[in-house]
Amino acid sequence: MSRALTAQRFVVPLAQRKKHLDRMRARRAYYHGAGCHFWVFEEIDLSGAFMEFIEAGDAATLKSALANAPERFNDPARIYQEMEL
Repeated sequence: MSRALTAQRFVVPLAQRKKHLDRMRARRAYYHGAGCHFWVFEEIDLSGAFMEFIEAGDAATLKSALANAPERFNDPARIYQEMEL
């Protein structure tokens, strides 16, 4: 099987940025423990606009991690599978 990935976007007000970064650190720890990779990117020209990516070696691992996460993912049904080119 090929890798699976999901993503979500957040725009966080400056006053909530630190709290959101703490939440992302906690999510990263959870997803790493669930066998997934977790990345966050911030838009260069818009501070507080984040893209969060969660990736696993297969769709079943990713689906399980999303289903058991302490925080609900915005759209857990939207999972992308790596294409063999």
